[in-house]
Amino acid sequence: MRNSSEMPLQFPTFRSTDRLLQPVWDYLLLHHFPVISSPFFVVMIAFSSYLFFSVPFAMLDLLGEKVPFFHSYKIQQERTPTTRMMAKSLLRCVYNHLVFVLPAVLINQCIMPPPLLPIDAPTVLELFVDGLGALLLFDTQYFIWHVVHHKNPHLYRWVHAIHHEYMAPFAWSTQQLSAAELMAVGFWSNLDPILLKCHPLTSWIVTVFSIWLSVEDHIGYDLPWSLHHLVPFGLFGGAPAHDMHHQKPNSNFAPFFSHWDKLFGTAILPGRETQKKLK
Repeated sequence: MRNSSEMPLQFPTFRSTDRLLQPVWDYLLLHHFPVISSPFFVVMIAFSSYLFFSVPFAMLDLLGEKVPFFHSYKIQQERTPTTRMMAKSLLRCVYNHLVFVLPAVLINQCIMPPPLLPIDAPTVLELFVDGLGALLLFDTQYFIWHVVHHKNPHLYRWVHAIHHEYMAPFAWSTQQLSAAELMAVGFWSNLDPILLKCHPLTSWIVTVFSIWLSVEDHIGYDLPWSLHHLVPFGLFGGAPAHDMHHQKPNSNFAPFFSHWDKLFGTAILPGRETQKKLK
């Protein structure tokens, strides 16, 4: 059961259960309830994940050829982000969150208060199935949105062009977004778990994982242990696919998975110069 009951006034003690994640969920409810019940909690974990995942790759970019092992995996070695470029992307992210995201959360809190947190944790199967469903749904939504904004010159110029300011993406440029694009992404990220009736813990894990996938898409390094190398059948595009999108903007529109681009003939990886363009 995903939402068998609501939080009572008296929190339960740790319980014996067949749900493997129950001790974790009980701990969060007992010791961190004010934090996890805050309407700003999802924003906090999304923003902190962006910072946490981006810092190591920013350091690699700054060190450059001083770390030859990692530099050998850089996709566009002739293009290196400057500290000015990094600071610009980071400051834009901070600005967007302060000016647009936080007020939007407050307004949403007034219009539609979040439901009370359930007592039961999700099962591992529920977490996997619901989490995968949320990722696939978002991947589809953004693919459609992305294609439309590239095909319409006005939408591209007004909404999406800022993300293509740099031909060689880098970790901080993950959030090099217009306010309109960031709000669209945030809307789907919050709506999809509600539509799929995901457990809050599932939603939070998906948030962190999707931020990681987004940062990994932009790091500019084709590392051998990246997810697109570990998952078989080329199901994930990874950094090479999105890096190619910044070089050839009419390719590789999907943010995470590769099936939509393969289906519509817009998938291009380095060394593959053929493309069937969307009509």
